[in-house]
Amino acid sequence: MSEQQARFCRESLVVKTSRVFPMDTNNHDTLFGGKLMSYIDDVASISAARHGRFETVTASTDSVDFLRPIGQQHSVCLESYVTWAGTSSMEVFVKVISEELRTGKRELAATAFLTFVALDDDGKPVRVPRVVPETEEEFMLHASGEERAIERKARKKRSQSLAKKIGIQKPWE
Repeated sequence: MSEQQARFCRESLVVKTSRVFPMDTNNHDTLFGGKLMSYIDDVASISAARHGRFETVTASTDSVDFLRPIGQQHSVCLESYVTWAGTSSMEVFVKVISEELRTGKRELAATAFLTFVALDDDGKPVRVPRVVPETEEEFMLHASGEERAIERKARKKRSQSLAKKIGIQKPWE
């Protein structure tokens, strides 16, 4: 594949549906947030790998917004795809849909943006294909992708600065 070859968002689409079982819930009888975050990282990593056909690593979970609880007796459906690409990084959008299995009522339960970096066989960042949106949703997310990338870089610099200030303390000292 040419490094410059573009890919449609749909080429990186991943859909995963799971039933919410009691062991997946918290003390509120809703899907444990950490479990949902694991699902989100899982599908997003597959989308990133599909986009570039390279190994990828999670560079950041940029945002996870929990919009409504997902209860027991529900299913949870995650849809993810690459929305924007930089040089070696890719932004992946994840949409989480909750469904009451008895009624069929479906609601948007969460959204997330994650960033992945593509790596070559030596573990070095490698150029990724640009993204080609087709749907209204894809165009909207793609158009604002560069702005989110700028925000991510600024947030990372603030995190690096904070890390230098706080360092690592040994708990026994």
